[in-house]
Order: sequence, then structure tokens, then C-alpha cells
Amino acid sequence: MAKVFYLGIKKEWILFVLLSIIHIFALTRPDNNKNNLTYHLMKKKTILSVLLLGALASANSVMAADGSHQYTIQANKPGAVIQPTMYGVFFEDINFGADGGLYADMVENRSFEFPQHLMAWQTFGNVEVEDDDPAFARNPHYIRLKDDGHTDKWTGIENRGYFGMGLKKDMGYKFSVYARTKGKAKIRVELVSSHNEVLAKKSLEVAGNGWKKYTMELKSTKTDAHGLLRIFLESKDGLDMDHLSLFPNDAWKGLLRADLVKDLKDLKPGVFRFPGGCIVEGTDLESRYQWKNSVGPVENRPLNENRWNYTFPHRMYPNYFQSYGLGFYEFFLLSEEIGAAPLPVVSVGLACQFQNNGEQFHVAVDDLQPYIDDALDLIEFANGGTDTKWGKLRADMGHPAPFNLKHIGVGNEQWGPLYPVRLEKFIKAIRAKYPNIQIVGTSGPSPDDKDGKEFTYGWKEMTRLKADLVDEHFYRDQDWFLSQAGRYDNYNRKGPKVFAGEYACHIKGGDQNTPIDVPTGKNTFEAALCEAAFMTGLERNADIVWMATPAPLFAHVDGWQWRPDQIWMDNLSTMRTPTYWVQQMYCENAGTNVLKMTEGKDAIKGQDGMYATACYDKNTKQYILKIANTNAEAKDIAVTFKGIKTLPEGKVTTLHHDNPNAINTLENKNVVTPKTGSVKAEGNVLKVSVPAKTFAVYRF
Repeated sequence: MAKVFYLGIKKEWILFVLLSIIHIFALTRPDNNKNNLTYHLMKKKTILSVLLLGALASANSVMAADGSHQYTIQANKPGAVIQPTMYGVFFEDINFGADGGLYADMVENRSFEFPQHLMAWQTFGNVEVEDDDPAFARNPHYIRLKDDGHTDKWTGIENRGYFGMGLKKDMGYKFSVYARTKGKAKIRVELVSSHNEVLAKKSLEVAGNGWKKYTMELKSTKTDAHGLLRIFLESKDGLDMDHLSLFPNDAWKGLLRADLVKDLKDLKPGVFRFPGGCIVEGTDLESRYQWKNSVGPVENRPLNENRWNYTFPHRMYPNYFQSYGLGFYEFFLLSEEIGAAPLPVVSVGLACQFQNNGEQFHVAVDDLQPYIDDALDLIEFANGGTDTKWGKLRADMGHPAPFNLKHIGVGNEQWGPLYPVRLEKFIKAIRAKYPNIQIVGTSGPSPDDKDGKEFTYGWKEMTRLKADLVDEHFYRDQDWFLSQAGRYDNYNRKGPKVFAGEYACHIKGGDQNTPIDVPTGKNTFEAALCEAAFMTGLERNADIVWMATPAPLFAHVDGWQWRPDQIWMDNLSTMRTPTYWVQQMYCENAGTNVLKMTEGKDAIKGQDGMYATACYDKNTKQYILKIANTNAEAKDIAVTFKGIKTLPEGKVTTLHHDNPNAINTLENKNVVTPKTGSVKAEGNVLKVSVPAKTFAVYRF
């Protein structure tokens, strides 16, 4: 009788088998007398029959001695609907993700509104900061350039942008400035290399004492990741200048870095959460993100202190501010471009609770109305007709059609009694005016109660308030992710749905303070594989899990504060991490309906280091199977697609690397990337060997 290993079988059954085998050997010992041979054979046959029947009864839950697995998919019975928003992206302006990152303007402190008004600028000659009769009421400061009074002395300014300006050979750059003069002034604008070589230059004449916008195009003759912008006064007459900008000609809609937009679009996300994250709350209420400050003419959007500028003393960036050039209007436009449902998040009146412990730091419950109005007005901005105040502003900005907003988050990572008493007022107001908008609440910063942040309390309150979704966050290590594939199997199906709004696998050994030569070093293949395994449980529970977005999204290699991240960049290029590729494989293969997939009666959620889920795509009429093998050796599997006779030839996409610590870098971007090939089934049975340490997606 072939030896068989049983997975997921009760200990009593295993004991029964072992005792029965012992009994057989006892019956066939040499000292058994000949007269009892018939009895012994009959008894042996009976026991073997019992064992065989038991094995057959458990056939669906066996793994043979050769390591093969027998999986079954109910291919003819589509189950729970997978929401179009299931997999997506979350943007927060951390790691210089907006200014210096996605937002393409290369000039830092372009309106001279940093607390130190000339921060990021080098000046020479006769330069002063002024604020009388400004061009823009909410950005009142500007600079005045005057003749230095000597034929061999120059007046001018330099700006090196964010860790230098990335200049590309033969790329055109659009320079713009608001200027005025009492006579006729002239300036020379130059693009300069990191070696102080002039790569492009043009002169610009300014006339008239009223503020006017001037533009020109400069084309770089060389590529340099750390160039700068230099401006000279070339006339005796001085001038005033404000809001200086430099955008590359290939910027998406003249606004955003084209390569980063492409990275997002190629991901094919279903939902786009913005603008955070902790910056929604602010270090204090004054520095919270206020969406109304981020719309309207970009020149008059007031500066905001970034919540991350000096939060991490080991990696401080006192020059980290938000110009709001990337504002809510641009977020909505980007959502449209990448095909994702927008999910804006607004302040609930609580400053960051990690940094503000006490009622006095937050808005009193009775004083919340302006915050509630902000939420209601945001919905009007997104969806209102052009005859409404905020809908008209959207139209005036260039988008008369509504953005079709369906969700809004209220609060980011709040916990304890301070949150639900405030959220309740928002829910009441939003439900009354916009009953079809789905409201996302939060369960706090932890995925459980171990660190005392009242996860269970948060869920209880969100259920009581009838929030539509609850935002869960989890930054944990490999063991946690591999143990949580069944996390949502037993969630209450009658309450709110789940939004896994921030998550990332943080590899054990070191933390954010740990020095590392390669900033991208925490984005290992092992971390991505653990996330892929965990996500099988998200899909399997699509009836309760409606959204999932890993975090953070972007990081600049010269300006990071938090890692791992999905996409890394310098001033010239971007790099997609192994985590990015896992997300793309899920986004591209989301499907429309879950298919029941089991080994025996059990879901595949970590037994023998294997994780799997299956779905059907009604739009393409295709079956999709996702398998993560976290073992150090290959695993043979046979998958029966029950309910159909034949599977056509399919496609397999795999993400694999022999080294769990393998990473992609800007210098070598393709160390870990997906590989595609074809795969054939035998009738309705797919027999494959899944390589060690591999995430594989099969599509028929």
C-alpha cells in the first residue's frame, strides 16, 4: 500500500490508520498458526478495505508522498462579486512624493513663501524679498532684483530644485515667471549643469508696472541629474518676480512627471486614495491638508507645511513643504487618467493622535461644522452641476463633467472615543445630502489589539455608526503576512466592508532608523512574495473585502524617510519594485467573481507553504488562478476545474528570484520582474510544478 500523507485531517484519523497498520503486521507474524490463515486474510482484507475507503473519502484533502497537491476549483459556479475597486494605489506626500516627485515643477519654493523666504535659493548682487502690492493675495512674497551698481558685478538668483534638477539632452523646458518693472527690464535665464556648464540660455524682456506672466522654452544640450536654474538681471532697470516655474515639455498635461504617471497607469489600479495618510491630519490642525486651498489658480494656492518635514529626526527635511500644485483637482484628473475610482480623505477634526494626546489639540465636537462643510463641498466639487458653487469652480478649471465620486474617507488613522463621536456628525450630514456616497471610517493604526489602540473598539463603533467601509492598516513582518491569509474568513458579513487601506511587509531585522547603502533595500522579493500570499485571502473574501491599497507609493532616493515603497525615483528615472509587480499582477487579473478553490474541504491558505485563490472574469470569459509558493522547493499541483470539460491553452505569469533579498535598483531595474509563458491543461486538469519562492498567475 502506497504511503500517503494527509493534510488537515483530525489526529484521531491519523492514529486510527497507524493502529490499523500495526494490527495488520501483528496478524501476519510467522507464529500465527495455519488454521487461522483464512481468518487472518479475511481480517486483513477488511482492515485494508476500511483504510482504502478512508483514503478515498479524504482524497480531496491529500498530498501524495511526492509532494503533489490536489486542488479543486468550482469553475461553473461563480461566487462573490469582486469589486472593481478591489486593488488600487494610495498616495501620500511622503518621501518627496509630490513636490520633487509626481508634481513636475522643478523649482523649489517658487513663490518665496517658505518660512525662510529664500530657502532653496542662492542670491548674488542686489536681491530683496518684498510683500507690498503682491501678485497673489495668499502668496504675498516676491523678490526684487536691482542693478548692483558695478559693470562687473551681477545681480541674480539660482535654484537647484529638489536634490538638483533633472535635465535631459534635447528636452525642452518651459520656464514661466510673473514679473513687473517700472521701466524696461531684461533677464537672462540659464539651465546649468552640476559642473557649472551652461546647457541652455535665453533672454527675456519685461515691460510694464503691472504683474504679467512671461514664458519661454529652453532646450538642454546635455543630460544631468543635478542641474540648476540661474537667472541674471541684464538691465539697469530692476524688476519684481514671483512664482517662477520650470516644467519639462513631456509633463502629463503640463503638470505631472510623465514616467510616474505611466507607472501608475500600467499598474491598472481600481481605486486611488489620496491625499494621505497622516498629512490629512497634520502634525497639528493648522498643518492638516485642506482641499479648498489646493484648487483654483495654482499661483494663489497657499503653501502648507508638510507633516513629514521634521517628524523623523534621523532623516530631517526642514525644506519639505506642499506647494499644493498637486491639488485635489489634479488628483481627480489623475484618477481619470489611470482608470481608478477616486477616494479622497478629509479631516475629521483630529490632529495626528500620535503627536497630540488630549482634547485641547483637536476641534471640539460642537465646532465641527466647518469641517463637515468641507466634506460636503468636496462632494459638490467632484459631482455637482456647473450651476453649483463648487461644481462651477471645477468647470472653470477645465472639467465641466462630474468626476463621478462614489466614496469619501473621513479621518485617517484615528482611534478611541475621540473619533466616533466626531465621525457620527459627518455621517449624519453626508447621508442626509448625498445618500449614495459610501463613507469610509477607520479602525486605527493597528490590525489587532496587541498594542492597545482599540482595534476591536473601532470596529464596534464603525458597525454601530453603519460606516460603509472600515480602513484597516498593517505594517508587519513576514510571519504576520504569511499567517493572515485567513484573516477575513470569519469576519461578520452583515457589518461594514473592509478597506485594507495601508499595508506593507516590513522585513525583520532593523527599522526605519537602520542605515542602508541602498535606500530600496527594504523592497525585497521576499517582502513582495509574502504580500502576494496574503492577498490570496483578500480575493477569497471579496464579499467582505472591497478595497486594498499598499503604502507608501513613491519615494525619492535622495529624499526618502519611510520604506519600503512601491516606486522609487531619482530626478531622471523611476524604478518598479517587486511589490509593484505583485500589485500589477493582481490588478491585471482581478476578475469579476470569486471561484471556490479548495484542497479537500479547506481553502489553500498556508498549508505546506502554499497559498491560492481563483476567480472568473465575466468580461473576458476567462478563468484566473493565483498561486504563491513560499517554500524553498518546487511544488507539484494538479488543479481540477470542476464543471467544465476542457481548458484551452492559457498564459502563465510568474514572479520569482532565487535570492529572497533580491531587490531592484535604479541602476538595475529588472532584477525581479514578471516572466510570461504559455501553459496547457489536460482536459479540465492543470498539472504544473510551481517553482520555489514564486508567485504565479494562470489565465485560461
